[in-house]
Amino acid sequence: MGAVLHQGLYRVPLRMGLLSLCVGTALSLYRVPLRMFAGKLKSSEQLDLGPLKPNASGLSLASEPAGLGSFVNMINNLHGDSGRGYYMEMVIGTPGQTMNILVDTGSSNFAVAATPNRYVTTFFDPAKSSTYESGDQTVAVRYTQGKWQGELGTDVITLPQGPNDTIRINIVAILTSDGFFLPGINWQGILGLAYPLLARPDASVEPFFNSVVQQTGIPDVFSLQMCGAGVPARASGDTTAGSLIMGGVEPTLYQGSVWYTPVLHEWYYQVEVLRLDLDDQKLNLDCREYNTDKAIVDSGTTLLRLPTVVFDAVVETITQTALVHDFSSGFFSGTKLACWLKGESPWRLFPRLSLYFRATNSSQSFRLTILPQLYIQPVMDMDGMLDCFRFGISSSTSGLVIGATVMEGFYVIFDRMHVRVGFAVSSCAEVEGVTVAEISGPFAAEGTASSCVGRALLQESLMWVLAYTLMAVCTLVLLILLVLLLVPCRRRHRDGEITDESSLVRNRIK
Repeated sequence: MGAVLHQGLYRVPLRMGLLSLCVGTALSLYRVPLRMFAGKLKSSEQLDLGPLKPNASGLSLASEPAGLGSFVNMINNLHGDSGRGYYMEMVIGTPGQTMNILVDTGSSNFAVAATPNRYVTTFFDPAKSSTYESGDQTVAVRYTQGKWQGELGTDVITLPQGPNDTIRINIVAILTSDGFFLPGINWQGILGLAYPLLARPDASVEPFFNSVVQQTGIPDVFSLQMCGAGVPARASGDTTAGSLIMGGVEPTLYQGSVWYTPVLHEWYYQVEVLRLDLDDQKLNLDCREYNTDKAIVDSGTTLLRLPTVVFDAVVETITQTALVHDFSSGFFSGTKLACWLKGESPWRLFPRLSLYFRATNSSQSFRLTILPQLYIQPVMDMDGMLDCFRFGISSSTSGLVIGATVMEGFYVIFDRMHVRVGFAVSSCAEVEGVTVAEISGPFAAEGTASSCVGRALLQESLMWVLAYTLMAVCTLVLLILLVLLLVPCRRRHRDGEITDESSLVRNRIK
């Protein structure tokens, strides 16, 4: 969920009604009992408990001695699921008020419900916190789905399963919202983990993780494991669903090697996608199509979202190669579910999906592959007779978004120290005993443009930079005009010199 007008959470519980009953098409030696239903998709290993130290790459590992602290207490600190988001527990204010906060790498504000709402079980009351300080500033944020408005202030927080410190952070007390808090959620706020450029009302508002790094001294890196692969969204219940490691990398949460791709611009975690394959079939698209108008890694987005041209090509290829035919277009658009008789697995009927990223060595690439278990997602059981699934990929008009559909297969490292994002196969990326994610490389980036991100595609990020620059210039001009207006009214010495009271040093902007 990004800060402004970007891909949002698909967390509205499905309201199912039987629309049609379709018998599966005969497929060589078997028939697939497929039924379509209408839906409304808005869209331990033993650990060394010694302290940490940075390794050669500058990252901390829990198994290494003589460092900053242990990550053991951070393992399994996330709850939730891909359909309604992954959240962690925080204690806000003095005395502490306990809240569940959504983890979102696609925005930069920390905001919590501060008034009653029918979809939240509790809310933060600033008046009951002796350490809350109001900033007397209104903040409004609009997402692709939902919006909120509130008051910016600061308060102290502690993380029961995080760094062992009390931290003062910027916090927005949400006073009004529309479509942001949704039915079935178990969180009451949002934790934006992206860069300051996305913060509202402007980049001077220090984001949460920047404050944590500054005040605790941990390395500027966090890593994320989301363990909802193949698990249907529950109507109720609260199961352990992953880990947010602040300050380094926990090696027990992944297997194999870590592959890194550069962060192109420090606003979202913007990366460069070079190619997309379905099984061994490469989409015949210019690589710039994958990066229209950006490609980002966003834990606050439920699905894998693809630019329209790419999405259409993926759907066309799947319909041509999958072993199920006569799919309703509603399945791919997210308005219908596909249902099979209980015990019939649909996953063997669909292709693997691979994304290629430029490696830190720009002449090389690496490949993330997800099995159908990650993008053909179970959502409900129909009367104990049918298992129903949704399509975990959607069309986007605001860029490619690597959301939970992909992230649930990988341990993702946001290495802000070295301006890169790392991927390794997650230790929890299994469905029915089958590992559903793969990573491989290196591959030569030959035949790919030196940059798949054209100048036009950087327009949005450059516009933000330009906007902030113009704001600063306008502020300076207004200050100069104000001084010019006040100078004639200032008392002068007999020799005509202006007194020190009019000096701009007294009004220097920090």
